[in-house]
Amino acid sequence: MTGKYDLVIVGGGISGASLLYTTAKFTDIDSIALIEKESELAAINSHHTNNSQTLHFGDIETNYTLEKAEEVKEGAELLAGYLENYDDGREMHAKRSKMVLAVGEEEVQELEERYHEDGFGDLFPKLRPIGRQEMAEIEPKVVEGRDEDVEMLALQTPDGYVVDYGETTKSFVERAEEEAAVDVYTGTEVTDITPTLDGYTIATENGRFDCEATVVAAGSHSLQIAQELGYGEDLSLLPVAGSFFLADEGLLNGKVYTLQMKKLPFAAVHGDADVHDPGITRFGPTAKVVPALERGRISTVGDFLDVFGMNLDSLLSYGNIMADRILLPFVLENLLYDLPEVGPRQFLPDVQKVVPSVELDDIERAEGYGGVRPQIVDTSEKSLDMGEAKIVGDDVIFNITPSPGASTCLKNAMQDTYTVLEFLDGEYEFDEEAFRSDTIGNFPRPEDSAVSGPSASGTTDAEAAGDAAATDD
Repeated sequence: MTGKYDLVIVGGGISGASLLYTTAKFTDIDSIALIEKESELAAINSHHTNNSQTLHFGDIETNYTLEKAEEVKEGAELLAGYLENYDDGREMHAKRSKMVLAVGEEEVQELEERYHEDGFGDLFPKLRPIGRQEMAEIEPKVVEGRDEDVEMLALQTPDGYVVDYGETTKSFVERAEEEAAVDVYTGTEVTDITPTLDGYTIATENGRFDCEATVVAAGSHSLQIAQELGYGEDLSLLPVAGSFFLADEGLLNGKVYTLQMKKLPFAAVHGDADVHDPGITRFGPTAKVVPALERGRISTVGDFLDVFGMNLDSLLSYGNIMADRILLPFVLENLLYDLPEVGPRQFLPDVQKVVPSVELDDIERAEGYGGVRPQIVDTSEKSLDMGEAKIVGDDVIFNITPSPGASTCLKNAMQDTYTVLEFLDGEYEFDEEAFRSDTIGNFPRPEDSAVSGPSASGTTDAEAAGDAAATDD
């Protein structure tokens, strides 16, 4: 196969698919192609078993600053609005309660300050503090078996979107393919990208593509491709594999997060019901550093070595990162979780932070669950870069890990669309108003859902907040 296109997108996960949807439906670009190396779309990290299935708003992610939460919030609302608009049958998502849990005087004080003084209560009008009694009504297992003398507080919201990002990816592509300008090629692995006078030539195992603009949305492999073209040479990757433990019975109705350590770029352990089977409760993710770009694929060890660099700056960066007194114990502890017998025993206390009554026989490591999330290493600063990893070059964009991943895929796509139009010399236009109408325009606001009315416990939100502030029953 060969083809000449205005825009070629490399990567058929949620990031590439969201850009395809945005450019195909809301710009007048004449010709767009998406190329995916796997035989199916969303086969790697976007597959529903390979991620936490969470739509991150920044409301209960306690390692987010208010500024970070403000950035993430719009992106999450764009995707939530899309799901509200196109997923009445709940094939792509489920909507459940979501909360972050504080246990003990110190954690309770931290959560109260975050809500009242740090501005999160103002930024998220659906978020509200609840005490032990209402927690027990929404999530009985969170309270059951816990010491009644220990203080508890939770920040709870109904916006607990649990998302199958794989099915969402396919939905984006299906809508994009309604347009005549779009071609999608699966089972087509890119072997080389070469700059030309008019853009790029993309060589694949199945033929050649010529284009004026290119966006590489191939996850960890994006940096590998970027460096082959001379970009991102001061960056490396710290690939982190996430795993989960499962409980057979449905212990939780929604998502329950624990407080996160602010210095760590990894999510705190949380529990939630699986997006397609509420009878399965998942706990995780664990975070294990691995020398590969894809989970369970030995062939990608060489790809990791390519982006690692094997130079002094990379070695010093890894040494500096791993010497951190918070990160090193965390990394070592997570290595234990994969060990037979030892792993579940070590992980059990983390599960019991969420559901105290869980015993060792109740959980088992989830085989086949979990993907690899690349953390960016800045080799010039010798540190982890916790922000968005995007490289913009001459008529090319490399998306490595848009922060926080799939949650902001549509916001990232909107930004990239404007950049692509600049690459194409302003010949085309983006109808942002129509894009917002199709997505965020369908996100339910507090005035639409009567958030100020009775809560799940029958009390008003104001009463619940007052009860919570009174240090729980």
